Amino acid sequence: MSRDDLRDDDKRPSPDALLEKAEQEMRGRLKIFFGAAPGVGKTYEMLMSGRARKSDGVDVVIGVVETHGRKETLALVEGFEVIPRAGISYKGQRLEEMDLDAILERRPQLVLVDELAHTNAPGSRHPKRYLDVLELLDRGIDVYTTLNVQHVESLNDVIAQITRIKVRETVPDSVIDRADDVEIIDLTPDDLIKRLHEGKVYLPKTAKRAIENYFSPGNLTALRELALRRTAQRVDEQLLSHMQAHAIHGPWAAGERVLVCVDESARGAALVRYARRQADRLRAPWAALYIESPHAAALSEADKDRVAANLRLAEQLGGDAITLPGQDIAGEILRYAAANNYSHVIIGRSDKPRWREVFEGSVSHDLIRHAGDISVHVISGKEREALPARGVAPVDARRPPSLRPYVFSLAYVGIAAAFGMLLSRTLDVRNIALVFLMAVLTSAATAGLWPALFASVVGALAFNFLFLDPRYTFTISDPESVIAFGFFLGAAVIASNLTARVHRQAAAARLRARTTEDLYLFSKKLAGTGTLDDVLWATAHQIAAMLKVRVVILLPEGDTIAVKAGYPPDDTLVDADIAAARWAWEHNRPAGRGADTLPGARRLYLPLRTGRTAVGVIGLDNDRQGPLLTPEQQRLFDALADQAAVAIERIQLVADVDKARLAAEADKLRSALLTSISHDLKTPLAAIMGAAGTMRDYSAISETDRADLLATIVDESERLNRFIANLLDMTRLESGATEPNTSLHYVGDIVGSALRRAEKIMAGHRTEIDIPRDLPMLRIDPVLFEQVLFNLLDNAAKYAPSGSTVLIRARTDDGSVVLDVLDEGPGIPPQDLERVFDTFYRVRKTDHVRAGTGLGLPICRGFVEAMGGTISAANRRDRSGAVFTIRLPLPATAGPEETK
Repeated sequence: MSRDDLRDDDKRPSPDALLEKAEQEMRGRLKIFFGAAPGVGKTYEMLMSGRARKSDGVDVVIGVVETHGRKETLALVEGFEVIPRAGISYKGQRLEEMDLDAILERRPQLVLVDELAHTNAPGSRHPKRYLDVLELLDRGIDVYTTLNVQHVESLNDVIAQITRIKVRETVPDSVIDRADDVEIIDLTPDDLIKRLHEGKVYLPKTAKRAIENYFSPGNLTALRELALRRTAQRVDEQLLSHMQAHAIHGPWAAGERVLVCVDESARGAALVRYARRQADRLRAPWAALYIESPHAAALSEADKDRVAANLRLAEQLGGDAITLPGQDIAGEILRYAAANNYSHVIIGRSDKPRWREVFEGSVSHDLIRHAGDISVHVISGKEREALPARGVAPVDARRPPSLRPYVFSLAYVGIAAAFGMLLSRTLDVRNIALVFLMAVLTSAATAGLWPALFASVVGALAFNFLFLDPRYTFTISDPESVIAFGFFLGAAVIASNLTARVHRQAAAARLRARTTEDLYLFSKKLAGTGTLDDVLWATAHQIAAMLKVRVVILLPEGDTIAVKAGYPPDDTLVDADIAAARWAWEHNRPAGRGADTLPGARRLYLPLRTGRTAVGVIGLDNDRQGPLLTPEQQRLFDALADQAAVAIERIQLVADVDKARLAAEADKLRSALLTSISHDLKTPLAAIMGAAGTMRDYSAISETDRADLLATIVDESERLNRFIANLLDMTRLESGATEPNTSLHYVGDIVGSALRRAEKIMAGHRTEIDIPRDLPMLRIDPVLFEQVLFNLLDNAAKYAPSGSTVLIRARTDDGSVVLDVLDEGPGIPPQDLERVFDTFYRVRKTDHVRAGTGLGLPICRGFVEAMGGTISAANRRDRSGAVFTIRLPLPATAGPEETK
């Protein structure tokens, strides 16, 4: 490719970039106000930008904005048209969500949508709010929205590691990449903590806990860096798209990007490592590029291995590996660097002698001469690395010599001679030479270079013998015939070379395309697997199908390794194979058949490793004797094994994260249990010990005082007994040992029994019962259901003021019996309506902490669900107070023995 061609191509916009720009013009524009943490001012800035657009005459409405009670935010909402939210009923509650249909019907130019990562209530059109936003964009409506960095899908695990909190609501990176504008709303950690102390983010008590946990200065600094980096990444992508769409010749020095060029030379690994260090110093993305020139097919297997190893090393070190075909290596490098805005190109110093550079040219000199604004780093060859030894003997990939292609070439020449004899009466002798040239081209296209050269020589001799005067001799008398013979032989040799080269390149391209497609499908299959067994089976099947071998996969299990998958299934290993597999695992090197170590094993064992560590071992064998894989198959195995190792590591990391989460939850549960025990065991024990000690130390006490002390002992003992009973019930629920003994019962009877049992704790409250006499009987466990009612009455007695009324009512509704327990207490905060059923969770509305363990309501839910029902919490609408609703299904028609 000439330099003029390169410059002409630079003037043409990228078709992909133009297509992306056209798609953007057909849909609404998305702007994301992006922040490191809650409270940095994303919603405030979104409303201010909305006001500015509104003042410019744009039709702006509010789809949903969460003010969280902040006065400044509430003041900015005034003046906007607010689309009323849609009400959705869920588990007896009424939840409000953004009304997507109302916005689409209103069809404004711009809609403000807060909290992009929000999860919609069940029953909404889309499960996530970002899907609502995508529908608005597809309808041509512009959207302003807000997002915190902890909700970015690709950063979820990183942020969980920093904050020790796993965020459940995430937004795919593709949504952020689709945004037309991303505005970073930045605030220093000190300023944000100051806002927290001032109550501008959360209520004072919540703010204090937030500062002690999530909003620590270290966490905020790390989150701030992640937010800035993610925004810079998006801006860099936008800049690259702009340059490609407008055919701007790069690079623009808005950001650094590093490109290292590798080839088959021994310094390739050193170049890749240097590029990684350079990229780290510049804090820039980087990639390794290999230009596959026509002579690449003629490289030795060792050189091909070295190229593949260098590209693998680049991927393991965090860079991209790119392979491009091309003839002008320097031109292709500059084209790719300019098109992708690379500002630095790294290449090794040429080892060619000066005389070869004069005739063949120098890639490094051409790069320096034509680089323009791109910085070219030419690295010396002092740091050399030989190709690491595989430790495995390869199969000789060369085919044994065969006479078959030469026989076919001779046949083609014979056919050409026969046609020439037929045409010699009507055609000039120089035209007959073209018939022989066709035979040479056919040989090159079907049999390769050497049979084509053989056809060239035989064809030239046959042409001379049969058609050049004097005929039937190998002498040539006419000078013109000598010239014709010479040109024919030269044209045949050149044409055979060119045709054979094209044939080799086409065959290599077909093989590469087939291999790439197989690797892509394998990668896609691994990406869709969610369990370790699926990953192992897919890996074993793919390797067996592509390499035509039998496969076993072994993973660590305790102090040894064990077979986890195989294709065809085979989990039997002899002692020699076990030793070879264990050695390969422990030393991270091949062992077994055809390897340097333990070659007597039946299989060849190769370690599965990532850039971090080894994750397992793969065993290969077939029915042939000797080495298993050719060098080309070894490179293909490396590609398959790399993908499989990353997938296995991903599954294991997910499992490790889940284990860490469970361990954290267990620690939290243990801490809550100890806190509860320290309070709820110590308090009644202290009362019992105090009363018993008084009776022991003071004999001269009145009967009234003695009766009061005994009553205290009894009451506190009953309270302690209830606490222990709750712990036992919760243990039964968590272990799955709760098996209801159900039969048909009238709910009113069990309510009366529960009220008699709760007589003491309900002594300060009035009780009303509204249960119809004709209420259908339910199939329930009377012991469990009585415990549920007792816990609900105990909860009402704790939170409702003395002298208030507790109402128990029942009714039938849509094939179910509904039982409500209503109190006249302060009610439940809306954000705690579901959390009150969490173990050890207690609502704290005032400085006074009610006595209790936080186990009563979780036990209620567990018992009710065990009997096939549901329980939910809500607040009363007629007055203050909480209402707990139990819904149990009506039983099928009962038998005679169950209607008693």
